Amino acid sequence: MKADNSGRKSYKKRGDAGAPLDTALIDRVPPHDLEAERGVIGAMLLDPLVCDDVVILVSAGDFYSDANRRIFRQMIEMRNDGIGIDLLLLRARLEQTEELEAVGGEGYLAELVLNVHVTAHAAHYANIVRDKATLRQLIHTSAGILRDSYEPEAQTKELLNRAAQDIFEVCEARTTNQVFDIKTVMLETFTQIDARLEGHTDGIATGFTELDSMTGGMHPSELIILAARPSMGKTALALNITDHVAVVQKMPTLFVSLEMQRIELAQRLLCSRGRIDSNKFRGQFMSKEDRGRLVEASNVLGESPLFIDDSPGRSIAEIAAVGRRLKRQYDLRFLVVDYLGLIEPDNMLDSRQEQVAKMARRLKGLARELHVPILCLAQLNRQAEQGKEREGHRPKLSHLRESGAIEQDADVVLFVHREERYVSREEAEEKGLLGKAELMVAKQRQGAIGDIDLLWRGEHTLFLNPQERSLEEFTEFTSHASYSSDVGYDANDADDFD
Repeated sequence: MKADNSGRKSYKKRGDAGAPLDTALIDRVPPHDLEAERGVIGAMLLDPLVCDDVVILVSAGDFYSDANRRIFRQMIEMRNDGIGIDLLLLRARLEQTEELEAVGGEGYLAELVLNVHVTAHAAHYANIVRDKATLRQLIHTSAGILRDSYEPEAQTKELLNRAAQDIFEVCEARTTNQVFDIKTVMLETFTQIDARLEGHTDGIATGFTELDSMTGGMHPSELIILAARPSMGKTALALNITDHVAVVQKMPTLFVSLEMQRIELAQRLLCSRGRIDSNKFRGQFMSKEDRGRLVEASNVLGESPLFIDDSPGRSIAEIAAVGRRLKRQYDLRFLVVDYLGLIEPDNMLDSRQEQVAKMARRLKGLARELHVPILCLAQLNRQAEQGKEREGHRPKLSHLRESGAIEQDADVVLFVHREERYVSREEAEEKGLLGKAELMVAKQRQGAIGDIDLLWRGEHTLFLNPQERSLEEFTEFTSHASYSSDVGYDANDADDFD
């Protein structure tokens, strides 16, 4: 470290990575506070009821002193077993477990009681013990990172992912269980209800009227899974929602694309916002009117707080790092991940189900940490295509691919489905399926489930509310789709419009 002009110490920047390592730091005595440890145990001896306040703050492993660790563990076990706690009973317990001499004998136990006069500060002492334990854990984790970094065969990306995961686990362990009385909860609840009645809500609108009515929007800390079979339009729907959040509502949004490049995403956004036929866009068939709409859409998108990360093979730790930075710098409000199956697992040796379960769990934890809704796309397994004729090919929660933990950790599960994908164009027209889509709310932790009808404009990679287009405009759309098929567009194209 070095001192800046204000006299404060500042850490060396990344450019100083070649500076010699200060090994003296590693040899120092780890942070601890024996007085605070004795204060916790002494308070528990004076008033056993203090155990219930202390146990949610610290565990036996948080104590630096081996003697204090043993004593605390036995006291908690006595409390759990319904045994009273006082000096004599504790001594008897330690004699029974043959630990009395190891902790310093009767003299040390008596000293613990004599050093504490009031129990009111037990929680304060416990917090000190916990803080010191967290610092030791951080040092231990950092030492492991340091050791692994010296290994000749160390892979940089793997080390970074593992280091981020280990640090994240230290942060998670630092989280305190909080218990609130019902009066406080009621005050918070009615504050939220009053805000909703006045038209204010913390839910972020998706732009799809019925979905927003059913869910109240996308709420902070929610993990929302949007799943479908390939080529149903889940990426298109995610981009439509992203457009509404970032462009219309001007909310900072991060779109993490593990499949498509940023240029491809930008072209889709331009086509959907400018209502430009994507086949004309790629085939250089744009008219003067199309070019005008393209420039207008570009100007609008360019002013939006939308950030795209198209780095392939991102891990949850890397996604979290980007999200935290944008939260700190721009107050990130919404995060999209496309898609779950392409996230790099933390441990390649785990089974695929365990890998996906960990990803889903950590995405939910990240949503809570950043206090933003996370929309994560996922694939459905092939069973969704094996439905009976009377049932169609409608997806179910059991069709979620690779892990049931996705369903468990998600607050909301959405399926996008277009039955026209399973029939010929002629049959789709005959059955009235052409250009129609269903958005299914298959799970909602805080509300109802149901199906929502949408319109699908494949040439624009755009989903619409049914009321956004009159019957005449929809007829025009179907005839235009027919024209598009003559120049190479097929509404059932398997790859272009996922």
